[in-house]
Amino acid sequence: MGDVFSDLLNLVNETLTAAIVVLSASLLLYNLTRNLRNRVARTSASVLVCVTVVYICDVLVSLNPSSGTLEAIVRMQWLGIAFMPAAMFHLSDALLATTGLPSRGRRRRVSRMLYLIGAAFVVFAAFSDFLIRPIVLNSRLINIYGGALFLVYVINFGIAVGTAFINVQRARGRCLTRDTRRRMGYLQFAMLTPAFGIFPYSVLLGLSETGSLGMLMLVNISNLVIVLMLSFLAYPLSFFGSRQPDRVVKTDLLRFMLRGPATGLLALAVIIFITPAQRILGLPGNSFMPFAVVAVVLLWQWTVALSLPWLEKKLIYSGEDDDQLAKLQNLSERLLTRTDLLQLLDAILSSTCDYLQVNTAFVVSLTEGTPELVVAVGPTRPNPVWLEEESSALNKLLHLNEPGTNPPLDKWHSYWIAPLYSKRSSQDDERLIIGFLGIQARANEVDLSPDEWPVFRGQIRRAAETLDDMTLQSEIYAALEGLLPQIKITRTRAAAVEYRSGREGQPTAENGDFDREQFVEQVRAALRHYWGGPGLSSSELLGLNSVHETLPETDNNPVRALRVLLQRAIEKQRPAGDRKLLSPEWTIYNILAERFIDKHKVRDVAIKLALSEPDLYRKQRIAIEAVADTLLEMEHQASQSSPR
Repeated sequence: MGDVFSDLLNLVNETLTAAIVVLSASLLLYNLTRNLRNRVARTSASVLVCVTVVYICDVLVSLNPSSGTLEAIVRMQWLGIAFMPAAMFHLSDALLATTGLPSRGRRRRVSRMLYLIGAAFVVFAAFSDFLIRPIVLNSRLINIYGGALFLVYVINFGIAVGTAFINVQRARGRCLTRDTRRRMGYLQFAMLTPAFGIFPYSVLLGLSETGSLGMLMLVNISNLVIVLMLSFLAYPLSFFGSRQPDRVVKTDLLRFMLRGPATGLLALAVIIFITPAQRILGLPGNSFMPFAVVAVVLLWQWTVALSLPWLEKKLIYSGEDDDQLAKLQNLSERLLTRTDLLQLLDAILSSTCDYLQVNTAFVVSLTEGTPELVVAVGPTRPNPVWLEEESSALNKLLHLNEPGTNPPLDKWHSYWIAPLYSKRSSQDDERLIIGFLGIQARANEVDLSPDEWPVFRGQIRRAAETLDDMTLQSEIYAALEGLLPQIKITRTRAAAVEYRSGREGQPTAENGDFDREQFVEQVRAALRHYWGGPGLSSSELLGLNSVHETLPETDNNPVRALRVLLQRAIEKQRPAGDRKLLSPEWTIYNILAERFIDKHKVRDVAIKLALSEPDLYRKQRIAIEAVADTLLEMEHQASQSSPR
């Protein structure tokens, strides 16, 4: 019975050890991929690397290596153990700097010295017995004795970790809000767990103690605590350097933990516990294992998909937040992209052609003044010259008849055309024509049969609704395009009021006058709404000193002043000499002029400048950044010339 219990404890130990590797490696990748530019994320990665290395070596030990390999693994394990004190101090220094107390040089020098000491310990552990002296007893048991330098490591460990704890306590004292103090408190104690979890206790224990049932139970409990605390450590670390609201940070972390590490841990547990089994449900254990792993992973993913909305509602959102989020999600689910709507129109036209036995059908939009061919099916297309030159005649033709039982259908060239009405008007007698649907004329006179009229009427109604939705959603996208850049409160900006001001002012990137990334977004929105819209009228750029200097030229109208400033910035991109549409040095200026000043469509500009649409979008981003950099230079000059 004792042997069975001992084997069970060993299996649990192997599972928890592998779980620590999976969890620490997952959190390492999660932090680096999300917040690589943030110093706290980078330094916490050092701690997680140390934990990962140590427990990978523990997993390798459980694979019954040869005696020589076992000793090499034990020595390699000190790559993580030796550097952990330096990594802990480095993380505490980064946290303290985040709260407004960057190092003046002393903490930086101490951190470098600790890393050098850690490198020395690695060398001593790998190539000598001065630090540790491993003695291999059998393929699964090794006894480790401390060398002459082990006491030095213990002292170094205690001082570094103790100082790190004090530094985080200082950082916690500099937090101004309850949430930041709470997160820093979580971090203060959670970060101690990896350090004490990888401390080489086996050097302090005798051989009889390391193999006892009591010791196995203690090791399993400590490993379980490390698993829980590593998961807990991920929560406060995920907020540092994130530009997303707290709600988004928590949601991303919850989804990552459930769909990433949790899935890996379940699959790992199934493999470890089924491997020793001889037969399960009458099948050999090794044959049953792949089926069990796949079944558990699929069942877990299904469970996560069902429970995630409930967990998010209970753990993250309050009642009011949940209601607001539901409305936003409902909006995102109802909105379709322009490509989706074009595909729907294409399907409507194809169905119309099949039913009426004609070869061509098309939809033309009238919402932007001149008629524009939106989508067409079949071998022929209406001549764009007709649409442009006969715009007035088309409008008169479409307005001749009011919609009745059957939609009005008129002859235009070789097509029959029917007006498409918007349903956004409240009165029938004021219905707005937003376009028309055309089909190839089967005869000189309309000859639709009584059976064909109801179907054709339904197709016209669907086409009108789709074109109406396309117009409405274009307006929504245009409004969002101008309004979203104005929403500038992010996690990065929140740090400016969450911590006390330090020796060098606020600890975030707000020290600079402008966040270039957000400044470029403001410029992009203003250019897209150059002739009017929230991107210009509600822009944060209206507060620029250079805009204020331009006010006297524009009758003290700040929106006009910003437009003048944008025009000047665009003109600074203009090369010398006569304008050339196809010359490479004129590309940036031509894109700015054609897209934003003349308001031409992407497709038309691409054709005019002999560019593909993806290439045009890429160069348009470069052009917008050039305008933003020019505006920053103009603002810098205005700030220097303005009285202080």
